[in-house]
Amino acid sequence: MSILSLQNISKKYGAVQALSGVSFDVPKGAVYGILGPNGSGKTTLLGIVTDVLKADTGSFTLFDQPATARQRRQMGTLLETPNFYHYLSGYRNLEIAAAIKQRGHDDIARVLQICGLTARQHAAFKTYSLGMKQRLAIASVLLGDPDVLVLDEPTNGLDPSGIAEVRELVRQLAGAGKTIILASHLLDEVEKVCTHVAILRRGQLLKSGSVEAVISRHDFLELAATDNTALQTALAAYPGCTSAQLNGNVVVAVFNDSPDAAAVNRYLSQQGIWLQHLQLRKKSLEKAFLEITNDPA
Repeated sequence: MSILSLQNISKKYGAVQALSGVSFDVPKGAVYGILGPNGSGKTTLLGIVTDVLKADTGSFTLFDQPATARQRRQMGTLLETPNFYHYLSGYRNLEIAAAIKQRGHDDIARVLQICGLTARQHAAFKTYSLGMKQRLAIASVLLGDPDVLVLDEPTNGLDPSGIAEVRELVRQLAGAGKTIILASHLLDEVEKVCTHVAILRRGQLLKSGSVEAVISRHDFLELAATDNTALQTALAAYPGCTSAQLNGNVVVAVFNDSPDAAAVNRYLSQQGIWLQHLQLRKKSLEKAFLEITNDPA
């Protein structure tokens, strides 16, 4: 089942093409990261899905049905930080949010418990840490127990402690079976919490799918021998080796799949090349992402 299915969504603001023919599917139970730098179209896309904005062209479905107000009531959305009242308690702020959303007040205790705020529910909002304030915002999103959560940059502006708190909460909600659609410009966020990702740049969809499939990070080998030129030549003939480049005093060898370091070592010894250095390494997430977006590393 696709929770959300986008078909050729486009949106312009004057001469600016915010989105251009974006299509992808969000499967049930996924933590789906919409990744891209500021100005890539992430917030515009979420605005269209939540009916804050209208697409110029294209269409989408929610829960395999045409998007209606009924389907959207199964979604909890956080597109910007809610305007909580600083001098009111967390509990009282959620009472107001529940009234605005036409959700029952009997759900407040549950969402406070989920978000770890029960002990501070009667403290004034102004006394909350940044992480607590954002967790209260997510508690507001959870009122009514929606099946799907739509979060736009949920860790934006938080300190490291607050970021860790919100990420752990997202992981817990995903573990409880929620489908989460999360826009972010942070690679680290996608790596730590997302199962799937769509990468946007200037309104264009570059890739979408599981994180492992989209952001390929094959292991590579660092090797060194007395004669690195001979080492390069031998590696170039090794099955599955796509490149062997000299980088300082080591040769960096990249393969179609994760290499078997022991098998490579045996092969080289058969060629009369004895290694002084052999290290299995993984491509950084940042480098993999920059390769996709064609930006310089």
